[in-house]
Amino acid sequence: MKIKVGGFSLAVLLILCAGSVVFIFAGARKSDLSAAKDSVNVTSVESWSLPAEVSFAGEVMPLQNFDTRESLDRELNATAYRHASTLLTIKRASRYFPEIEKILKENNIPDDFKYLACAESDLANVISPMGATGFWQIMEGTGKEYGLTINKEIDDRYNLEKSTRFACSFFKRAYDKYGSWTMAAAAYNNGTNGLDDQLGIQKENNYYDLLLNEETSRYVFRITALKIIMSDPEAYGFRIKQKDLYMPVPYYEVTLDSTVVSFEQYAHSFNTNYKMLKLLNPWLRKPSLNNPTGIKYTIRIPEKDARTKID
Repeated sequence: MKIKVGGFSLAVLLILCAGSVVFIFAGARKSDLSAAKDSVNVTSVESWSLPAEVSFAGEVMPLQNFDTRESLDRELNATAYRHASTLLTIKRASRYFPEIEKILKENNIPDDFKYLACAESDLANVISPMGATGFWQIMEGTGKEYGLTINKEIDDRYNLEKSTRFACSFFKRAYDKYGSWTMAAAAYNNGTNGLDDQLGIQKENNYYDLLLNEETSRYVFRITALKIIMSDPEAYGFRIKQKDLYMPVPYYEVTLDSTVVSFEQYAHSFNTNYKMLKLLNPWLRKPSLNNPTGIKYTIRIPEKDARTKID
């Protein structure tokens, strides 16, 4: 296509690239190109600088090593520029971190492990292509092996309290095995068997000295990048007002020890609705519950006007 600009013929080539239109100007005068540039809002992309010292769970990261430094640099920039996902994770943290922090503290697990849940799921009840489920991305077989109830009606992987306690149990065992919280985090991603194979091959026991698969080699750095950014979001361009954070939903607990024919009716008996009941109890997977043996379940019920109280 040709257009006239200031008496000159200007060839314009339109290229569709990743959903955007890119203009390539040919045969234009320098003044024409300057004017075009001035009319376009050009965003500068800069590399975020690393902090002088970084630690995970109290263990200092050896940034003096170029490979360690570049690995953290990659994840810090990727996370900082992964705008929508990182923004939503920061917002959700206000709702879910208080409960996660409390359980980590009760189990003597370093507070930094809350960022592992962010790396796993962005603090959302997602399911991976492999079937890992919930905030902590627990596989069905592993969850059942360590005492979680997982069936068609109940799935404790969606229960924030129970799944966080499961994760704490794993972290404890892995720390006792490796003597390092960093290695415990790596084991959560790669499994202790997979990590043990590489320890045997490479004769190393330090995460930062091991050559691991792509996902595990990035894992601790991604967790730490989230920690750095979420500890000071505004420093990395995330300007979020207090009113825009997702706050905890106020609730009280009741005990359920019988069969429920309809959770819609059950919810209404507490002056709430099916949607709110399931939002607070996502581990209830069906509209009903068969409970002939009277197992006791703790159900969270939203407080009166909970939907309008949060601001």
